[in-house]
Amino acid sequence: MHATSKDLRFHTKELLDTVERGEEVIITYRGKPRAKLIPIQNENSEFDDEENHLFGIWEDNDSVQNVDEYVRKLRKGRY
Repeated sequence: MHATSKDLRFHTKELLDTVERGEEVIITYRGKPRAKLIPIQNENSEFDDEENHLFGIWEDNDSVQNVDEYVRKLRKGRY
């Protein structure tokens, strides 16, 4: 299936439903293909865990053990 960048902007849910059914969607911009939406093949992603694990540069940071607690502490002064 082909869709324009405008379709992506205004009909994102419908395009994601199409991808969920297993179809690939080619996104075009000014008539030229720019991106492809494809279904994820690996259903058991490492991000599906119930716990919030740190990743990237925060993975080895010992000062942050609990992600939720850390974020709450950061946002505490806002309100």
